[in-house]
Order: sequence, then structure tokens, then C-alpha cells
Amino acid sequence: MAWYGQAARGQIEVLAKREDIADLIADPATDPALRSRLETVLEMRRFAVEALGLPDGRSYTLYADLERDAPLWNVVATPAHSVEPRTWCYPLVGCLAYRGFFERRGATRLADRLAGQGLDAAVFPATAYSTLGWFADPVLDSMLRLSDADLAELIFHELTHERLYVAGDTAFNEAYATFVGRLGAARWLSSTGHDAALAAWRRDQRLDQGLRDLLLETRRRLSEGFETAADESAAARLKTREFERLRRRIGELARSHDSAALEAWLERPLNNAHLALVATYEAGVGAFERLFHEECGEELRCLHERAAALARAGAPARRAFLESGH
Repeated sequence: MAWYGQAARGQIEVLAKREDIADLIADPATDPALRSRLETVLEMRRFAVEALGLPDGRSYTLYADLERDAPLWNVVATPAHSVEPRTWCYPLVGCLAYRGFFERRGATRLADRLAGQGLDAAVFPATAYSTLGWFADPVLDSMLRLSDADLAELIFHELTHERLYVAGDTAFNEAYATFVGRLGAARWLSSTGHDAALAAWRRDQRLDQGLRDLLLETRRRLSEGFETAADESAAARLKTREFERLRRRIGELARSHDSAALEAWLERPLNNAHLALVATYEAGVGAFERLFHEECGEELRCLHERAAALARAGAPARRAFLESGH
């Protein structure tokens, strides 16, 4: 019950701090930099509705300054010798591969407790989250620290969850939203004539994809190795070797691109939870890419209709679809 109490208090805080973006833009007292960013948010939101077929509700017509680095911190955990995440189940949304806290200390306490039980656990800040249309989700101060390209991608991602969400199927939901978010960001940058920003975003995406590929490859190698390991000692040795290999590969990628962001990954105590998280968001994206380009003729209405059909088809059909993109 304690978890539900903090969740209720956190959501109430977000709702209480919401302000209408149109009012803030019209208010002469609003900081000009904030006004400009909020005007851009409304442009992104219009594009989401008109060009991407996303919901035209009240989400992202409001702003909330929570005065902290992130609105939410998520705990991800796996067994020591498995890359499959533990799940937590909730009313309405089903079972999820993470547990969210509105205060970092709550997330840290849970992660420490799970680690004490022998699990691999990690805490990840969330720049935003979706209430799936139950409330009008505001733009948060943490979101406005992103570049325009990343902000657009995030808004489109979260609005995609409002359009379609399958209770308990995190992998399907996140792959769909991730694909639409990235596609939408590229189309928005192109439509607004931000050619330099689009080129920079695409360079960043290629580098990010390089990192994602390394993480997913390590997850695959560990998954196969854990299944065939003779005993716990053999699984532990495999895990040590694979994470040493991963660190070397990340270091090589960071040096080849002179990337401080990638270098920062080498300072993290990487474990199976990091691999589980990237798989939750990324493992099925390739299936949506193939569907969009090869079967839908790059037409978003088709993509949305096919996603909705998969949502009705049942878990085995969705799992087979996601695996088709590997």
C-alpha cells in the first residue's frame, strides 16, 4: 500500500502544478525563453494531431514545473543469471517491466532491497510519463531541457501511448511508441525546415543506434549463454566475460566518435537490468520499421490500423510480430 500512496501523492502534485500553456504564453510576466519553448510545444502538438494521426486531447496543452531533475524514477530488476525483467502488476495497465517512484529515494530503497536478494537492479530517471489519457498530461520542466528534436520525439512517443495501449504488453507498447516518436521527430524537423537540426539529430540517432546494438547483442549472447550454462559458476563467468566485452566495445565506439555521452556509460555499474530496459523499448522497433516501409508504403494510417489489429489479435500474435523484426 505504501507504493500506491506515494504514487497518488506524486500524481496529485503534478495535477496541482499544471498551468494552461496558452495563458502562460499570453502572460507578459512569463520568461521569454519559456514562452518560446511553450510555443514550440504547441506547434509540435498540432503536428502530432494533423500529420501523425495522434490524439487531440488536452495532453501537452498544460505546463508543470516540478523543480526537480525528473518526475519519476523507474526500478528495473532481473535475476542474476537472466535478462528477463521482473514485472509488477497494476490495475488498468496490467503488468509492467518496471516500478515507478515519484521520489528517487523510494526507487533507490527498492533497488537496494532487490540487490540484497541477489537480483540485478538499477534505477533510471524518466523525463516524462503517460497517464494514457486518464489525465491531461502536462509538459514538464524536465522535458524542456531536451533539444527540440528530442522533445518532439518524446511528445510523439507519449501521445502514441494515448492512441493505443495494450494492458500488460510493455514490449509491444514501447516498440510502437518508440517507432512513431522517431519517425514523427524526423518528419517534424523536415516540415519546419530545420535541416541542420535534422542532420544533427540523425547523426545522434546513428550513434545511439550503435550503442543500442551493442546492448541488444550482449543481451542476446547472455540469454543464449545462460540457457546452456552448466551451473551457476559457469553462468557467472559468462556474465563477467560478456560485460567486460561490452565495456570494451562501448569504449571503442566512444573513442571513434569522441562521445562524452558514451564515455559516461563506462562509469556506470552495468548489469542485466540495463540490458532488460533497452530491450523493453528497442527489441521490437525493427518489426514496426519493416511493417511501415515494406507493407504500409510509409503510410501512417496503415501503420496505426495494423497496430490496432495486432492489439486485438492476442499476445502470441504480437510476440511473433515483434520477433519478425529481428
